[in-house]
Amino acid sequence: MAKFLHIADIHLGFDRYDTPERTKDFFRALQTVLERYAIAEGVDFVAIAGDLFEHRNIKPATLNQAQVCLQALKDANIPVVAIEGNHDNRPYGTRTSWLKYLSEWELLKLLEPNDGANAKDRLTPWDDSTRSGGYIDLPCGVRVIGSSWYGATAPRAIELLAAAIQDLPTAPDHTVLLFHHGLEGQISRYAGALRYSELLPLKEAGVDYLALGHIHKNYTAEGWVFNPGSLEANNVDESRFQRGAYLVKLSAEGIDAQLKSDYFQRPIERVEVVAKGQESLDELTELAMERAIAAVTKHQNHISPIVELKITGQVSFDRLELDTRRLQEAIQAASDALVVLVKYDVEDVAYQTPLNDGQTRVEIEQSIFEDMLTAHRDYKSRASELAQGLTDLKDRQLSGADEIALYGLVETLLGLDDQVEAGRSKPPQDDSVGQEA
Repeated sequence: MAKFLHIADIHLGFDRYDTPERTKDFFRALQTVLERYAIAEGVDFVAIAGDLFEHRNIKPATLNQAQVCLQALKDANIPVVAIEGNHDNRPYGTRTSWLKYLSEWELLKLLEPNDGANAKDRLTPWDDSTRSGGYIDLPCGVRVIGSSWYGATAPRAIELLAAAIQDLPTAPDHTVLLFHHGLEGQISRYAGALRYSELLPLKEAGVDYLALGHIHKNYTAEGWVFNPGSLEANNVDESRFQRGAYLVKLSAEGIDAQLKSDYFQRPIERVEVVAKGQESLDELTELAMERAIAAVTKHQNHISPIVELKITGQVSFDRLELDTRRLQEAIQAASDALVVLVKYDVEDVAYQTPLNDGQTRVEIEQSIFEDMLTAHRDYKSRASELAQGLTDLKDRQLSGADEIALYGLVETLLGLDDQVEAGRSKPPQDDSVGQEA
């Protein structure tokens, strides 16, 4: 029986959300999954099906993270076979890459077919002296075959790979192919995914286990196609996907592939607050903060989560009055969240009183004024009264009333004159009160 760990889409060097702690998460995920399910399990080899790195050009710290993890496997005498993905592949015509560098330093074996050659020369055996080859026969009785990142040409590449596999010498007990591409129907809005029927030439050529990468969601197909998903979620939307690493056993009885997800993963909390159009700005802000902080509190004494707060629905104030940046900073300051993301997608409440046949111009005008006032949080409780006042104001202005009288009417409507009078009648305050002797 052969046992190996199948991982993909590690994305070391992930640099979104502008926090170095989040970048380290991807290193922690790889390190802990290798410790628990490669070294502790004593696997025969580790297979990386593409995207070890987030970028083709990486920082020294990212390279160091890869070296630390791969060296631990080397010290445990566990070989690593890998292929390039779309994130870390070298551009056409470029001779080297960071994966190639790691291969030359004997930390992994980068399996690359000769895609321009004929079927006989397309897959050459691994050569330790040149650190190159398209496939390798491991002592555990498994042949591992590599592939390149093919993008839109993947269907044609599969046909050529299948022909090349059939031309290889007799295989050991099991054949594993590493292939970085997605299968149709797994996620929406993914153009260029392969149909299952396009994979069948590989099965007919003798591939027992197709080790996929690229899509960050775990899935399987027909008992021989396996995609573990990314080790860590690259965005909050991916938190809804099951993902992890496959601990695989190959035997005469078949394939036993167990998805493992018990390793370091940053928790992600998604909170939605639906505004009903009745809350004031302060009330909605307070409610949003309460919900977000409560989500963070669930993880006290554990790993600080990433929190996405989504505010939807309708509001009774100008939607631009809610300062999302300030709300985000307030939640961050009041909680232990690593990252706080605020999504604000609301509509202003549109109050429209239906107009009836036979209404006079004055009645229509009054309805419009009431709609406008009802949509404002400070005036909606007095909408009918203030609408009549606006009609009176308009009529006086049209009849030639002077501006001082018009301003006086506005002050009366808004209650400003009462406030001014109250201020005048308030006794003067002794400046000495409260001062030290």
